[in-house]
Amino acid sequence: MATADQIKSLVKSYAEGNDERFKTTVLQIAAYEAKKNHVNFARELKTLIETKRPAKPNVISLNKTNPTLQMIFPDFQLEDLIVSDEIKDRIFRILNEYKNKHKLQQFGLQNRRKILIEGPPGTGKTFTASVIASELSLPLYTVQVDKLITKFMGETSIKLRQIFESIENNVGVYFFDEFDAIGTDRSMDNEVGEMRRILNSFLQFFEQDTSESLIIAATNNQKLLDQALFRRFDDILHYTLPTTKEVSTIFTNRLSVFQKGFNPTDKLITMAKVLSQAELVKICDDAIKESILSGNEITEKQLLTLVDERVNIYSDREA
Repeated sequence: MATADQIKSLVKSYAEGNDERFKTTVLQIAAYEAKKNHVNFARELKTLIETKRPAKPNVISLNKTNPTLQMIFPDFQLEDLIVSDEIKDRIFRILNEYKNKHKLQQFGLQNRRKILIEGPPGTGKTFTASVIASELSLPLYTVQVDKLITKFMGETSIKLRQIFESIENNVGVYFFDEFDAIGTDRSMDNEVGEMRRILNSFLQFFEQDTSESLIIAATNNQKLLDQALFRRFDDILHYTLPTTKEVSTIFTNRLSVFQKGFNPTDKLITMAKVLSQAELVKICDDAIKESILSGNEITEKQLLTLVDERVNIYSDREA
């Protein structure tokens, strides 16, 4: 059933006439009930809250008209994330602190809420945000950076303010992908004045935020970020390309679902180690599709060919 926090949020949303937060809280409850295998009840709640009502006149919800935020309810578990044991332990710590935030507050302490994830493309940064949202039964709000940054002076800061208003009013996991577009080092020679103003605005909103939402920022290169940002994050996770063990786990987990008992060879693992987690998943999916269409089993030769194709993409670029 609904937690005490969710019930309070429902009552507060009703009292303030905040339809968007009311809907978000009901969806959180539905997601929680679905995880408890109360599927029919969860489906019923979702159907009820998504039933359209006649629009009230003279009422405008910034969230509904804000194109910079995309909301989804992911359905993943921490065990689905293929990262090092150290990173997995630190993510578990974030989850555990959030679930026990009121216990920490009794001692004047705050749970980790502001997280920076750094690492090469395809190493699981976006997926991590989805896992955290799913494990906490919270909606995932992805900030559409391409719609946030505009050429008009001052407009981006206004959009940032709207995002942080949503962070305050609608509890969820807010994911800033390609964060270096906002947080670029202000001392860089090619940095223009407007981008400095955007970063200053972000730092101001970020520091003032005391909501119950989690904020996750991701970048492919932390060296591009302004040094003032790092001390403002509660935790920084460094992601890398998969280890030998992680490559083997990805192939085994992904392919065994379709072809039971599949075990990758040392040759396949060694050749695939230069690729990211996301690319390895795509290779597995391509192999499964080929197997479905041809009616043949997945073979090492087939997988080696697919890995070689991926590796050659980067060789061609460098040439």
